[in-house]
Amino acid sequence: MSEEPQHTSDRKLHAQVTDFVREKIYAREWGVNEPIPSEHELSEMLGLSRGTVKRGVRTLVDEGLLEQHRGRGTFVTQPVMARPTSGHLLSFAESMGEQGIEHKTRVITQELRAASGHCAERLDIAPGSTYLYLERVRSVEGEPVMYIESHLNLDACPGLEQADFEQESVFRVIERTSGRGIGGSEVAYSARVAGRRRGGLLSCDEHAPVLQMEQLVHLDDCTPVEWGSVWLPANRCVIKGEAIR
Repeated sequence: MSEEPQHTSDRKLHAQVTDFVREKIYAREWGVNEPIPSEHELSEMLGLSRGTVKRGVRTLVDEGLLEQHRGRGTFVTQPVMARPTSGHLLSFAESMGEQGIEHKTRVITQELRAASGHCAERLDIAPGSTYLYLERVRSVEGEPVMYIESHLNLDACPGLEQADFEQESVFRVIERTSGRGIGGSEVAYSARVAGRRRGGLLSCDEHAPVLQMEQLVHLDDCTPVEWGSVWLPANRCVIKGEAIR
C-alpha cells in the first residue's frame, strides 16, 4: 500500500482521485464503456492509499460517471439518451420513442393545487385557481434518467387530471383534452446540483451535477398550458443538435 504524500494540500485526498479520473474521462483518454485502471493501479499512479482511491472512485460511481461490475472492473458510463434541440418540439417520451429507447414512467405525485401568484402568472390563470401538479420519474433499463415536475392548466384542458400519465404522455393528453395542438415552448437551461430529494429520485449523489430545463409550453392559440422543469443527470443524458452555416 502506498504511503500518503506529506505535501498534499488541505483538500481531501480522495478529491485528487476524482479530479484525476474526471480529467481522463473528459479529455477522452478513457472512453465510454472502457475500464479504468484498477484501484491498485490508480494507487500506484497517484501515490495514494488504496482506501483513498476506493473512496474517490466510489464518489464517481455515486455521481454516475463510473459503474462497477463485480469481477470485471470499473467502467466509464454511457449516457442512455439524447435530447435533440431541433426546431421541432417533442415531448421527452416522443423523443425517446423516435430514438427507439424503451422507457417507463412512474408518477410520484398527481394532485390538484391552488395556483400561487407566480404559477398563476406563468399559466395565465387567476391566482388561487386550481391546476394539476404532476411529478414523474422516467427510467431506461431500470435507471432513472429524468425527473419531471409539471404545473398544468386545467382551464385549457378540462378533464386532464383524470389521465393515466404512466401510460400516456402529457403532450398527447393536453392535445386530447384541449382539442388543440401544441404550438411551441420557451426553454431555459441551468446547471444545478441535484440536492437530496432529486438526488434520491434520480439515484445519484446529492452533490452530483444535473441539468435543469425550465419549460413553458403553449397551445397553437398561444394559451400557456404547462409550466415546469425537467431535471437530467448530467452523466446520463446529452443535448444534441445540428447547425448549418
